[in-house]
Amino acid sequence: MTDTQAFAGKLALVTGASRGIGAATAEALAAAGAHVILTARTASGLEQVEERIHAAGGSATIAAMDLTDRDSIIKLAEAVAGRWGSLDILILNAAMLGSLSPVEHLDATELTKLFAINVFANQALIAAFDPLLRRSNKAEVIGLTSSVASEPRAFWGGYGASKAAFDNLLASYADETAHAGKLRVHIVDPGATRTRIRQNAFPGEEPASLKGPEVVAAAIVERLLGDAATGSRVKID
Repeated sequence: MTDTQAFAGKLALVTGASRGIGAATAEALAAAGAHVILTARTASGLEQVEERIHAAGGSATIAAMDLTDRDSIIKLAEAVAGRWGSLDILILNAAMLGSLSPVEHLDATELTKLFAINVFANQALIAAFDPLLRRSNKAEVIGLTSSVASEPRAFWGGYGASKAAFDNLLASYADETAHAGKLRVHIVDPGATRTRIRQNAFPGEEPASLKGPEVVAAAIVERLLGDAATGSRVKID
């Protein structure tokens, strides 16, 4: 664990925590003292992350679930409220890439699923955990986005549109909660990172040429410890 233990006594929830940036961020938060709730669909992947956290001296709880099931999100929030009472850090990382395709060829069923995961699930998480975040002395929400949310690119229309909607959702939430001064929202673009989504999008790319998820995780921890304004956006190079 880190020497600082900056998040000792804090509770964090990380979505998409079974691999990539989500797993790395969960481990970084745990190393800094937070108890981390790990969520993803794949329990086996979550168990591996939990084992690494425990081996490093940290603490974590697994909550395997399908984020497109709003009832499951509500039940998780109720369970967290019953056990801990509040939530200090919410990392909205889980996402789906979908097919890279011309806009006129986008599959309606896949596009619906894309928005269900990248937008609707995140709104459901914010709605369910907002009361718990407001009970924290200082709450933080981080949403992982993409450059295509603000810089449209050919064949990325489906994913880009979903991320643009997600960004707007986060920015609106930041504006709505800014007056209280107890909750900050951060929009984080991880940039080119060695993840499965990146590999699927650029199969010919050499993975060794990209930064690892742990670099993004370290930047997220630094962001949480800094004084950035709520609703602000940062790209990690």
